[in-house]
Amino acid sequence: MAEPALPRITVIGTGYLGVTHAAAMADLGFEVLGLDIVPEKIEMLSRGEVPLYEPGLTELLGRHVTGLEGASGRLRFTTSYEEVAEFGDVHFVCVNTPQRHGEYACDMSYVDSAVESLAPLLRRPALVVGKSTVPVGSARRLAARLAELAPAGEDAELAWNPEFLREGFAVRDTLHPDRIVVGVRSERAEQRLREVYASPLAEGTPFIVTDFPTAELVKTAANSFLATKISFINAMAEVCEAADGDVVKLADAIGHDDRIGRKFLRAGLGFGGGCLPKDLRAFMARAGELGADQALTFLREIDSINMRRRAHMVELTREALGGGLLGKRVGVLGATFKPESDDVRDSPALNVAGQLHLQGAQVTVYDPKGTENARALFPTLGYAASALEAVRAADVVLHLTEWAEFGELDPATLGEVVATRHILDGRNTLDPRLWRKAGWTFRALGRPTA
Repeated sequence: MAEPALPRITVIGTGYLGVTHAAAMADLGFEVLGLDIVPEKIEMLSRGEVPLYEPGLTELLGRHVTGLEGASGRLRFTTSYEEVAEFGDVHFVCVNTPQRHGEYACDMSYVDSAVESLAPLLRRPALVVGKSTVPVGSARRLAARLAELAPAGEDAELAWNPEFLREGFAVRDTLHPDRIVVGVRSERAEQRLREVYASPLAEGTPFIVTDFPTAELVKTAANSFLATKISFINAMAEVCEAADGDVVKLADAIGHDDRIGRKFLRAGLGFGGGCLPKDLRAFMARAGELGADQALTFLREIDSINMRRRAHMVELTREALGGGLLGKRVGVLGATFKPESDDVRDSPALNVAGQLHLQGAQVTVYDPKGTENARALFPTLGYAASALEAVRAADVVLHLTEWAEFGELDPATLGEVVATRHILDGRNTLDPRLWRKAGWTFRALGRPTA
Protein backbone atom coordinates (compact mmCIF):
# COMPACT_ATOMS: atom_id res chain seq x y z
CA MET A 1 0.00 0.00 0.00
CA ALA A 2 1.42 3.39 -1.03
CA GLU A 3 2.41 5.93 1.60
CA PRO A 4 0.03 8.93 1.75
CA ALA A 5 1.46 11.93 -0.10
CA LEU A 6 3.08 14.61 2.03
CA PRO A 7 1.24 17.93 2.14
CA ARG A 8 2.67 20.59 -0.13
CA ILE A 9 3.82 23.68 1.72
CA THR A 10 3.94 27.36 0.86
CA VAL A 11 5.69 30.11 2.79
CA ILE A 12 4.37 33.66 2.38
CA GLY A 13 7.06 36.24 3.09
CA THR A 14 10.74 35.39 2.54
CA GLY A 15 12.41 37.58 5.13
CA TYR A 16 14.53 36.16 7.92
CA LEU A 17 11.76 33.90 9.28
CA GLY A 18 10.24 32.90 5.95
CA VAL A 19 13.37 31.92 4.05
CA THR A 20 14.64 29.89 7.02
CA HIS A 21 11.29 28.11 7.39
CA ALA A 22 11.02 27.41 3.65
CA ALA A 23 14.53 25.93 3.42
CA ALA A 24 14.00 23.86 6.58
CA MET A 25 10.69 22.45 5.33
CA ALA A 26 12.39 21.42 2.08
CA ASP A 27 15.14 19.79 4.13
CA LEU A 28 12.48 17.80 6.01
CA GLY A 29 11.30 16.36 2.69
CA PHE A 30 8.40 18.61 1.67
CA GLU A 31 7.74 20.25 -1.69
CA VAL A 32 7.88 23.98 -0.87
CA LEU A 33 6.90 27.16 -2.72
CA GLY A 34 8.00 30.49 -1.24
CA LEU A 35 6.26 33.77 -2.08
CA ASP A 36 7.38 37.36 -1.85
CA ILE A 37 6.02 40.51 -3.50
CA VAL A 38 9.54 41.82 -4.18
CA PRO A 39 10.71 40.34 -7.52
CA GLU A 40 14.40 41.10 -6.83
CA LYS A 41 14.28 39.02 -3.65
CA ILE A 42 12.67 36.10 -5.50
CA GLU A 43 15.36 36.27 -8.20
CA MET A 44 18.10 36.25 -5.58
CA LEU A 45 16.63 33.29 -3.67
CA SER A 46 16.10 31.38 -6.92
CA ARG A 47 19.86 31.64 -7.47
CA GLY A 48 20.41 30.16 -4.01
CA GLU A 49 21.53 33.50 -2.56
CA VAL A 50 20.31 34.80 0.81
CA PRO A 51 19.89 38.57 1.39
CA LEU A 52 21.05 38.27 5.01
CA TYR A 53 23.71 36.54 7.08
CA GLU A 54 22.62 33.52 9.11
CA PRO A 55 25.04 30.65 9.79
CA GLY A 56 24.22 27.59 7.67
CA LEU A 57 21.28 29.15 5.83
CA THR A 58 22.95 29.65 2.43
CA GLU A 59 24.13 26.02 2.49
CA LEU A 60 20.65 24.78 3.48
CA LEU A 61 18.99 26.80 0.73
CA GLY A 62 21.52 25.62 -1.85
CA ARG A 63 20.70 21.97 -1.12
CA HIS A 64 17.10 22.35 -2.25
CA VAL A 65 16.44 25.23 -4.70
CA THR A 66 15.11 24.05 -8.07
CA GLY A 67 17.66 24.38 -10.87
CA LEU A 68 20.79 24.47 -8.74
CA GLU A 69 23.38 21.78 -9.43
CA GLY A 70 23.06 18.85 -7.05
CA ALA A 71 19.99 20.32 -5.31
CA SER A 72 16.88 18.29 -4.45
CA GLY A 73 14.66 20.70 -6.38
CA ARG A 74 12.05 20.66 -3.63
CA LEU A 75 12.14 24.43 -3.11
CA ARG A 76 11.21 27.21 -5.53
CA PHE A 77 9.95 30.79 -5.33
CA THR A 78 7.24 32.93 -6.91
CA THR A 79 5.52 36.32 -6.75
CA SER A 80 2.10 34.83 -7.63
CA TYR A 81 -0.59 34.28 -4.99
CA GLU A 82 -2.58 32.32 -7.58
CA GLU A 83 0.30 29.86 -7.94
CA VAL A 84 0.64 29.58 -4.16
CA ALA A 85 -3.10 28.89 -3.69
CA GLU A 86 -3.10 26.26 -6.43
CA PHE A 87 0.08 24.57 -5.18
CA GLY A 88 -0.23 24.44 -1.39
CA ASP A 89 -2.04 22.35 1.22
CA VAL A 90 -0.46 24.22 4.15
CA HIS A 91 0.29 27.94 3.85
CA PHE A 92 2.67 29.46 6.41
CA VAL A 93 2.34 33.24 6.85
CA CYS A 94 5.79 34.56 7.81
CA VAL A 95 5.56 38.27 6.99
CA ASN A 96 6.95 41.10 9.11
CA THR A 97 5.00 42.79 11.94
CA PRO A 98 7.01 45.97 12.65
CA GLN A 99 6.26 48.62 15.23
CA ARG A 100 3.86 51.28 13.95
CA HIS A 101 5.57 54.57 13.21
CA GLY A 102 5.26 56.89 16.18
CA GLU A 103 3.43 54.27 18.30
CA TYR A 104 4.13 51.24 20.49
CA ALA A 105 1.50 49.16 18.68
CA CYS A 106 2.20 46.48 16.08
CA ASP A 107 1.67 47.15 12.37
CA MET A 108 -0.52 44.30 11.12
CA SER A 109 -0.81 45.55 7.54
CA TYR A 110 1.52 42.89 6.05
CA VAL A 111 -0.29 40.01 7.78
CA ASP A 112 -3.69 41.42 6.81
CA SER A 113 -2.56 41.88 3.22
CA ALA A 114 -1.30 38.27 3.03
CA VAL A 115 -4.63 36.86 4.23
CA GLU A 116 -6.66 39.23 2.02
CA SER A 117 -4.60 38.19 -1.02
CA LEU A 118 -4.58 34.44 -0.36
CA ALA A 119 -8.05 33.70 1.06
CA PRO A 120 -10.18 34.50 -2.05
CA LEU A 121 -8.05 32.04 -4.05
CA LEU A 122 -8.50 29.03 -1.73
CA ARG A 123 -10.92 26.77 -3.57
CA ARG A 124 -9.94 23.45 -1.96
CA PRO A 125 -9.10 22.28 1.58
CA ALA A 126 -6.15 24.23 3.02
CA LEU A 127 -4.62 25.14 6.35
CA VAL A 128 -3.33 28.69 6.73
CA VAL A 129 -0.76 28.84 9.55
CA GLY A 130 0.31 32.13 11.08
CA LYS A 131 3.92 32.25 12.30
CA SER A 132 4.34 36.03 12.53
CA THR A 133 4.38 37.60 16.01
CA VAL A 134 1.02 39.32 16.39
CA PRO A 135 -1.08 41.01 19.12
CA VAL A 136 -3.32 38.56 20.98
CA GLY A 137 -6.74 38.44 19.35
CA SER A 138 -5.38 38.69 15.80
CA ALA A 139 -5.87 34.99 14.99
CA ARG A 140 -9.55 35.10 15.94
CA ARG A 141 -10.07 38.11 13.66
CA LEU A 142 -8.08 36.59 10.79
CA ALA A 143 -9.94 33.26 11.07
CA ALA A 144 -13.23 35.10 10.63
CA ARG A 145 -11.85 36.95 7.60
CA LEU A 146 -10.58 33.69 6.09
CA ALA A 147 -14.02 32.07 6.50
CA GLU A 148 -15.63 35.10 4.90
CA LEU A 149 -13.33 35.26 1.85
CA ALA A 150 -12.33 31.66 1.02
CA PRO A 151 -14.46 29.87 -1.63
CA ALA A 152 -13.53 26.59 0.14
CA GLY A 153 -15.55 27.75 3.17
CA GLU A 154 -14.96 25.67 6.30
CA ASP A 155 -12.35 23.60 4.47
CA ALA A 156 -10.00 26.61 4.63
CA GLU A 157 -8.86 26.72 8.26
CA LEU A 158 -6.53 28.91 10.29
CA ALA A 159 -3.97 27.81 12.91
CA TRP A 160 -1.35 29.75 14.86
CA ASN A 161 2.18 28.41 15.25
CA PRO A 162 4.54 31.01 16.81
CA GLU A 163 8.22 30.98 15.91
CA PHE A 164 11.01 30.97 18.51
CA LEU A 165 14.06 31.50 16.30
CA ARG A 166 17.26 32.93 17.74
CA GLU A 167 19.34 34.85 15.23
CA GLY A 168 22.59 32.97 14.79
CA PHE A 169 20.86 29.64 15.55
CA ALA A 170 17.81 29.86 13.26
CA VAL A 171 18.55 26.79 11.14
CA ARG A 172 19.02 24.57 14.18
CA ASP A 173 16.00 26.08 15.94
CA THR A 174 13.80 25.32 12.92
CA LEU A 175 15.01 21.78 12.27
CA HIS A 176 15.38 20.84 15.96
CA PRO A 177 13.06 23.14 17.96
CA ASP A 178 12.92 23.02 21.76
CA ARG A 179 9.10 23.07 21.55
CA ILE A 180 6.33 23.40 18.98
CA VAL A 181 3.25 25.39 19.96
CA VAL A 182 0.07 25.25 17.86
CA GLY A 183 -3.15 27.14 18.38
CA VAL A 184 -5.93 25.22 16.60
CA ARG A 185 -9.71 24.92 16.52
CA SER A 186 -10.04 21.39 15.15
CA GLU A 187 -8.48 17.95 15.35
CA ARG A 188 -7.99 18.10 11.59
CA ALA A 189 -5.75 21.17 11.91
CA GLU A 190 -3.81 19.58 14.78
CA GLN A 191 -3.23 16.37 12.82
CA ARG A 192 -2.08 18.30 9.77
CA LEU A 193 0.53 20.15 11.85
CA ARG A 194 1.65 16.91 13.49
CA GLU A 195 2.22 15.63 9.94
CA VAL A 196 4.26 18.74 9.02
CA TYR A 197 6.39 18.48 12.14
CA ALA A 198 6.68 14.68 12.18
CA SER A 199 10.51 14.72 12.08
CA PRO A 200 11.10 16.93 15.16
CA LEU A 201 8.26 15.16 16.98
CA ALA A 202 10.01 11.83 16.33
CA GLU A 203 13.11 13.34 18.04
CA GLY A 204 11.03 14.01 21.15
CA THR A 205 10.26 17.72 20.67
CA PRO A 206 7.31 18.69 22.92
CA PHE A 207 4.12 19.49 20.96
CA ILE A 208 1.88 21.88 22.87
CA VAL A 209 -1.70 22.29 21.63
CA THR A 210 -3.56 25.44 22.71
CA ASP A 211 -6.31 27.82 21.70
CA PHE A 212 -5.58 30.86 19.51
CA PRO A 213 -5.02 33.47 22.28
CA THR A 214 -2.61 31.28 24.24
CA ALA A 215 -0.54 30.47 21.14
CA GLU A 216 -0.27 34.18 20.37
CA LEU A 217 0.66 35.01 23.97
CA VAL A 218 3.38 32.35 24.25
CA LYS A 219 5.78 34.28 21.99
CA THR A 220 5.22 37.68 23.59
CA ALA A 221 5.35 36.20 27.10
CA ALA A 222 8.62 34.39 26.33
CA ASN A 223 10.21 37.54 24.90
CA SER A 224 9.01 39.61 27.85
CA PHE A 225 10.52 37.14 30.31
CA LEU A 226 13.88 37.15 28.53
CA ALA A 227 13.88 40.95 28.36
CA THR A 228 13.06 41.10 32.08
CA LYS A 229 15.96 38.82 32.93
CA ILE A 230 18.40 40.87 30.83
CA SER A 231 17.23 44.17 32.31
CA PHE A 232 17.30 42.73 35.84
CA ILE A 233 21.00 41.94 35.65
CA ASN A 234 21.65 45.31 34.01
CA ALA A 235 19.85 47.00 36.91
CA MET A 236 22.11 45.03 39.25
CA ALA A 237 25.08 46.33 37.22
CA GLU A 238 23.97 49.88 37.98
CA VAL A 239 23.85 49.07 41.69
CA CYS A 240 27.22 47.28 41.52
CA GLU A 241 28.83 50.36 39.97
CA ALA A 242 27.39 52.56 42.71
CA ALA A 243 28.55 50.14 45.43
CA ASP A 244 31.85 49.08 43.78
CA GLY A 245 30.61 45.48 43.41
CA ASP A 246 31.21 43.02 40.57
CA VAL A 247 28.10 42.12 38.54
CA VAL A 248 29.83 39.18 36.82
CA LYS A 249 30.54 37.48 40.15
CA LEU A 250 27.04 38.39 41.30
CA ALA A 251 25.51 36.77 38.21
CA ASP A 252 27.61 33.63 38.73
CA ALA A 253 26.48 33.38 42.33
CA ILE A 254 22.75 33.79 41.73
CA GLY A 255 22.90 31.74 38.51
CA HIS A 256 23.84 28.62 40.48
CA ASP A 257 20.32 28.70 41.92
CA ASP A 258 18.48 26.43 39.47
CA ARG A 259 15.31 28.45 39.98
CA ILE A 260 17.14 31.39 38.37
CA GLY A 261 19.79 29.88 36.03
CA ARG A 262 22.82 31.56 34.49
CA LYS A 263 21.47 32.11 30.96
CA PHE A 264 20.68 35.71 30.00
CA LEU A 265 22.38 37.02 33.15
CA ARG A 266 25.31 38.73 31.43
CA ALA A 267 25.26 42.44 32.15
CA GLY A 268 26.09 44.74 29.29
CA LEU A 269 24.62 47.10 26.73
CA GLY A 270 21.24 45.37 26.77
CA PHE A 271 19.03 43.90 24.10
CA GLY A 272 18.17 45.11 20.61
CA GLY A 273 17.32 43.67 17.21
CA GLY A 274 14.14 43.54 15.19
CA CYS A 275 12.11 41.45 17.65
CA LEU A 276 12.58 41.91 21.39
CA PRO A 277 12.18 45.71 21.69
CA LYS A 278 9.21 46.02 19.31
CA ASP A 279 7.49 42.87 20.65
CA LEU A 280 7.77 44.21 24.19
CA ARG A 281 6.20 47.54 23.21
CA ALA A 282 3.46 45.92 21.12
CA PHE A 283 2.59 43.67 24.10
CA MET A 284 2.19 46.73 26.34
CA ALA A 285 0.06 48.47 23.73
CA ARG A 286 -2.21 45.44 23.29
CA ALA A 287 -2.59 44.97 27.05
CA GLY A 288 -3.77 48.58 27.20
CA GLU A 289 -6.37 47.92 24.50
CA LEU A 290 -7.60 44.90 26.49
CA GLY A 291 -7.84 46.91 29.72
CA ALA A 292 -5.00 44.89 31.28
CA ASP A 293 -2.33 47.59 31.04
CA GLN A 294 -1.58 47.50 34.80
CA ALA A 295 -0.42 43.89 34.46
CA LEU A 296 2.44 44.99 32.20
CA THR A 297 3.48 48.35 33.64
CA PHE A 298 6.72 46.71 34.80
CA LEU A 299 7.69 46.24 31.13
CA ARG A 300 8.02 50.01 30.77
CA GLU A 301 10.78 49.95 33.37
CA ILE A 302 12.38 46.94 31.64
CA ASP A 303 12.46 48.97 28.41
CA SER A 304 13.76 52.03 30.27
CA ILE A 305 16.61 50.12 31.96
CA ASN A 306 17.56 48.68 28.58
CA MET A 307 17.71 52.07 26.84
CA ARG A 308 19.60 53.59 29.79
CA ARG A 309 22.53 51.22 29.19
CA ARG A 310 23.27 52.92 25.88
CA ALA A 311 23.31 56.40 27.41
CA HIS A 312 25.52 55.09 30.22
CA MET A 313 28.10 53.76 27.74
CA VAL A 314 28.20 57.17 26.05
CA GLU A 315 28.84 58.83 29.41
CA LEU A 316 31.56 56.31 30.33
CA THR A 317 33.23 57.08 27.00
CA ARG A 318 33.07 60.81 27.70
CA GLU A 319 34.55 60.18 31.15
CA ALA A 320 37.36 58.05 29.68
CA LEU A 321 38.19 60.92 27.33
CA GLY A 322 38.52 63.44 30.13
CA GLY A 323 35.05 64.93 29.83
CA GLY A 324 34.86 65.89 26.15
CA LEU A 325 34.07 64.03 22.91
CA LEU A 326 34.71 66.74 20.32
CA GLY A 327 37.42 65.65 17.90
CA LYS A 328 38.33 62.53 19.91
CA ARG A 329 38.95 59.29 18.04
CA VAL A 330 36.80 56.32 19.10
CA GLY A 331 37.36 52.79 17.79
CA VAL A 332 34.20 50.66 17.98
CA LEU A 333 34.28 46.87 17.84
CA GLY A 334 30.85 45.65 16.74
CA ALA A 335 27.81 47.07 14.97
CA THR A 336 25.24 44.25 15.01
CA PHE A 337 22.84 43.77 17.92
CA LYS A 338 24.33 40.32 18.57
CA PRO A 339 27.10 38.12 17.14
CA GLU A 340 26.56 35.61 14.29
CA SER A 341 24.18 38.01 12.55
CA ASP A 342 24.32 40.97 10.17
CA ASP A 343 21.24 42.54 11.78
CA VAL A 344 21.71 46.14 12.95
CA ARG A 345 18.04 46.92 13.66
CA ASP A 346 17.81 48.75 16.99
CA SER A 347 21.40 47.68 17.68
CA PRO A 348 22.76 49.02 21.00
CA ALA A 349 26.28 48.99 19.50
CA LEU A 350 25.37 51.08 16.49
CA ASN A 351 23.18 53.36 18.60
CA VAL A 352 26.12 54.15 20.91
CA ALA A 353 28.45 54.71 17.94
CA GLY A 354 25.90 57.05 16.36
CA GLN A 355 25.37 59.04 19.58
CA LEU A 356 29.14 59.51 20.01
CA HIS A 357 29.44 60.70 16.43
CA LEU A 358 26.56 63.16 16.83
CA GLN A 359 28.29 64.56 19.92
CA GLY A 360 31.48 65.32 18.01
CA ALA A 361 33.64 62.20 18.22
CA GLN A 362 35.39 60.69 15.19
CA VAL A 363 34.04 57.16 15.27
CA THR A 364 35.37 54.20 13.27
CA VAL A 365 33.44 50.92 13.40
CA TYR A 366 34.43 47.36 12.53
CA ASP A 367 32.01 44.41 12.44
CA PRO A 368 32.70 40.98 10.92
CA LYS A 369 29.33 40.76 9.11
CA GLY A 370 27.26 43.90 9.70
CA THR A 371 29.30 46.66 8.05
CA GLU A 372 27.17 47.13 4.92
CA ASN A 373 23.90 47.21 6.87
CA ALA A 374 25.44 49.61 9.39
CA ARG A 375 26.72 51.87 6.62
CA ALA A 376 23.24 52.00 5.06
CA LEU A 377 21.78 53.10 8.41
CA PHE A 378 24.63 55.39 9.58
CA PRO A 379 26.55 56.45 6.45
CA THR A 380 28.36 59.28 8.28
CA LEU A 381 30.27 56.93 10.60
CA GLY A 382 33.72 55.69 9.63
CA TYR A 383 34.06 51.98 8.81
CA ALA A 384 37.12 49.75 8.79
CA ALA A 385 37.90 46.35 7.26
CA SER A 386 39.51 44.97 10.43
CA ALA A 387 39.61 45.48 14.18
CA LEU A 388 43.19 46.74 13.91
CA GLU A 389 42.20 49.44 11.40
CA ALA A 390 39.16 50.45 13.46
CA VAL A 391 41.27 51.21 16.55
CA ARG A 392 44.22 52.85 14.78
CA ALA A 393 45.05 56.16 16.52
CA ALA A 394 41.99 55.74 18.79
CA ASP A 395 41.84 57.64 22.08
CA VAL A 396 39.50 54.94 23.43
CA VAL A 397 38.28 51.53 22.21
CA LEU A 398 34.71 50.31 22.78
CA HIS A 399 33.80 46.61 22.67
CA LEU A 400 30.06 46.63 21.88
CA THR A 401 29.16 43.31 20.18
CA GLU A 402 30.50 40.04 21.59
CA TRP A 403 31.84 38.44 18.41
CA ALA A 404 34.22 35.55 19.21
CA GLU A 405 36.83 37.29 17.04
CA PHE A 406 37.05 40.15 19.54
CA GLY A 407 37.69 37.79 22.44
CA GLU A 408 40.72 36.46 20.56
CA LEU A 409 42.32 39.85 19.86
CA ASP A 410 45.84 40.37 21.20
CA PRO A 411 45.84 43.41 23.53
CA ALA A 412 49.56 44.00 22.95
CA THR A 413 49.13 44.13 19.15
CA LEU A 414 46.22 46.55 19.40
CA GLY A 415 48.15 48.58 21.96
CA GLU A 416 50.83 49.34 19.35
CA VAL A 417 48.40 51.17 17.03
CA VAL A 418 46.09 53.09 19.42
CA ALA A 419 46.79 56.59 20.70
CA THR A 420 45.77 55.65 24.25
CA ARG A 421 45.41 52.16 25.73
CA HIS A 422 41.93 52.61 27.11
CA ILE A 423 39.15 50.06 26.51
CA LEU A 424 35.53 49.91 27.65
CA ASP A 425 33.93 46.45 27.54
CA GLY A 426 30.21 46.88 26.92
CA ARG A 427 29.55 43.13 26.85
CA ASN A 428 31.57 41.75 29.77
CA THR A 429 33.21 39.05 27.66
CA LEU A 430 36.82 40.27 27.51
CA ASP A 431 39.38 39.14 30.11
CA PRO A 432 40.32 42.19 32.21
CA ARG A 433 43.57 40.59 33.40
CA LEU A 434 44.93 40.13 29.86
CA TRP A 435 44.19 43.72 28.87
CA ARG A 436 45.52 45.25 32.09
CA LYS A 437 48.65 43.11 31.84
CA ALA A 438 49.25 44.62 28.38
CA GLY A 439 49.08 48.12 29.86
CA TRP A 440 45.47 48.97 29.09
CA THR A 441 43.10 50.89 31.33
CA PHE A 442 40.14 48.50 31.33
CA ARG A 443 36.59 49.25 32.38
CA ALA A 444 33.50 47.07 32.03
CA LEU A 445 29.83 47.74 32.79
CA GLY A 446 28.97 46.80 36.36
CA ARG A 447 32.52 45.83 37.39
CA PRO A 448 35.11 47.41 39.67
CA THR A 449 37.45 49.85 37.93
CA ALA A 450 40.55 47.96 39.09
